[in-house]
Amino acid sequence: MTQPVGIGWRHAHYAQLLQEQPGLDFIEVHSENFFGEGGAALAVLLAARQRYEISLHGVGLALGSACGIDDRHLDQLAQLVQRIEPVRVSDHACFARGPVAGNTVHAADLLPIPFNSEALDVMCANVQRVQDRLRRPLLVENLSAYVRMAGSDRDETDFLAELAQRTGCGLLIDVNNIYVNALNARLAGDNIDPLAACMQWLDRIPQGIDSEIHVAGHCVMDDIVIDDHGSLVCDAVWQLHRHAVNRFKGAATLVEWDTGVPALEVLLAEAARARSNTLEVVAP
Repeated sequence: MTQPVGIGWRHAHYAQLLQEQPGLDFIEVHSENFFGEGGAALAVLLAARQRYEISLHGVGLALGSACGIDDRHLDQLAQLVQRIEPVRVSDHACFARGPVAGNTVHAADLLPIPFNSEALDVMCANVQRVQDRLRRPLLVENLSAYVRMAGSDRDETDFLAELAQRTGCGLLIDVNNIYVNALNARLAGDNIDPLAACMQWLDRIPQGIDSEIHVAGHCVMDDIVIDDHGSLVCDAVWQLHRHAVNRFKGAATLVEWDTGVPALEVLLAEAARARSNTLEVVAP
């Protein structure tokens, strides 16, 4: 079974990728960067669409927000989807919108949610609204979270699995996020083996509902690990990737790099390593 591999396409590589057209199965962009109705950015994306499948990855829907989805944001996303006809559309299991002094504001961040029935009802309603508007399934990504929200009554994996079951959405499984959370849990005092805990996390996700896997680098500091997408994927995350592609056959893999973006050749080498993992597990 084919397991596609792609890279996050950032501004530094717009011209080179269009000129050289390296052998990638797809490229992924941040949806919000292309919400304008015209201009250079959209023209570049339309040019790339002639050569590659496009995956749209959002950071602004705030799917876990109790105040709901912003109408304008959803309209802009729907217009972009109609123009690009992307292979996948995704966003995060987080909240960001809420009332402040009588106005609804956006925190401009991906904030964690509690894993309980009330939060699940909110997210299901919001995901369903997005899917109805886009007329396609949405992929929802697990979050790298630096605080634990009070009020959880179930595991993150159970929450995500029920979200997929109730709405028909897919899951975007970010194995770097899982690993970052496990490392931070150990720094906070949890007596865990981070790699083993992440393997168990992956094994608790039901097969058949995922559609994409993300890998990226992170920054290890004295008292916290930051999911900065600013370095090579570490060996532990590659181990998790091998486990994930073996468990979720057919899922696409995306290499993310968002800070200190390196030469395109570095990203392509990471994509080649991801492809070698997929070939290792799918070969007879």
